[in-house]
Amino acid sequence: MTATVTATAGRPARPPEMNVFLGLLGIALVFEVLGWIFIGQSFVFNLQRLQIIILQVSIVGIIAVGVTQVIITGGIDLSSGSVVGATAMIAMSFAQVSDNARAVYPALTDLPVIVPIAVALLCGLLAGAANGALIAYTKIPPFIATLGMMVAARGISKWYTKGQPVSFPTDSYAAIGAGLNPVLLFIVIAVLFHLALNYTLYGKHTYAIGSNAEAARISGIKVERHLVMVYAIAGMLAGTAALILSSKNLTAQAGMGVMYELDAIAMAVIGGVSLAGGRGSILGTALGMLIFGVIISGFTFLRIDAYYQEMIKGVIIVVAVVADVARQKRRARMV
Repeated sequence: MTATVTATAGRPARPPEMNVFLGLLGIALVFEVLGWIFIGQSFVFNLQRLQIIILQVSIVGIIAVGVTQVIITGGIDLSSGSVVGATAMIAMSFAQVSDNARAVYPALTDLPVIVPIAVALLCGLLAGAANGALIAYTKIPPFIATLGMMVAARGISKWYTKGQPVSFPTDSYAAIGAGLNPVLLFIVIAVLFHLALNYTLYGKHTYAIGSNAEAARISGIKVERHLVMVYAIAGMLAGTAALILSSKNLTAQAGMGVMYELDAIAMAVIGGVSLAGGRGSILGTALGMLIFGVIISGFTFLRIDAYYQEMIKGVIIVVAVVADVARQKRRARMV
């Protein structure tokens, strides 16, 4: 289901994920050497730093798991960052009871934590399903449909609380994003969808649609319904990320999640997911997530200013796309 391993010069080619893993090791080694040269410290052999790296990227990594599946179908999702912002604001509002409300109803108690969790997942799922329905049934290009959702969701996040942040959640809500919970949730989600893509009909249909949607339709796959499902799952995972992020930060703001969609796409493409569709894996995306995290953390470690880091992130995204185009051309020549 993932990218096919072909034989070259009489020996099998390395799996794409192995190339990504070797790239991760190479980048980490470069920062290790630079760290000793310029700072006199180790970059790799610092457990606290490694923990921070994984924590920093695990929330966007959850979004990337959903984005990976969207890209495999040949689509794109530009709305996930804005969905995070809107969902965080709405879910956080259900994780608190205002003093004004208690003044009117003294017996009013905090809602069970399952309520904001369900609200977050439902909001994300509905946003994703709307994306999928627009793309599947109106044939609007995924870029346009999700761009529209990106703008709309950002507007909703500002309208919902009139631009004011929502803070001071209940202790049970705050516990969701505490400690290593974001990492553990990412691992569970990544393993779940790795198994789904590789060992279920859901995965088989996802790859088939990305490879050739018309052939998939002729073979009996309900392409439109499946696309709605894939985008709904991506939206639900964006809602999950919003839940974790807002509980971790103990606040939700309208600007939350800005550029997360591009970071998630970059993680997927760096991990070997083809923008042409039909190729990629969750394992590759997880490795791409680590590469992304190591690069950003490495520049922070070397005390490079934040605005340079933003420029470098832009370069990373462009290089990842150029590399994907080169891979497609190389495969086309081999056919």
